[in-house]
Amino acid sequence: MHHSTRIRLIEPTDAAPIAEHRARDVEAFRPWEPAQPAHFFTPEGQAVRIESLLAGYRAGAVWPGVVLADDRVIGQVTIGGILPQPHLRRGSVGYWIASVAQNQGHAGRAVGLVLQVMTDELGLHRAEASTNLENLPSQRVLRRNGFSPYGVAHSSILLNGSWRDALLWERILGD
Repeated sequence: MHHSTRIRLIEPTDAAPIAEHRARDVEAFRPWEPAQPAHFFTPEGQAVRIESLLAGYRAGAVWPGVVLADDRVIGQVTIGGILPQPHLRRGSVGYWIASVAQNQGHAGRAVGLVLQVMTDELGLHRAEASTNLENLPSQRVLRRNGFSPYGVAHSSILLNGSWRDALLWERILGD
């Protein structure tokens, strides 16, 4: 049952389930993510966001995925900042799983699947990620998928009115 994690490219119809999860999880995600405007938590706001992600996908800069458990959308996994040039070939992995589906291994499996996309579909050489210094669950997900921490980005994200440090992670693909 818990091995049913899948990922696929995001679609416009994912707006409603994503908005529902994000509205329910406002408090749970507050420590880790910047504040969002009210429309972010509506299907309409997510539809606009998805259209923008798909435009980035068509431009080759983003691979925006959703995470599925038993064919239900439970989160997102995104490869952002893709640099496809032969001498760079890197992208940055980000993910979230709705609280109702957490602690079942979905994030770890989704990151493993997106690393395959980076290697096989996108031909990337290097995967990067960043986590809040205090976000130990997210760090475990990366460690399990072969990422190593390589530095701290000081004062890199504004959360709840204060600038926070981020831990930077890397994994060389195809090893």
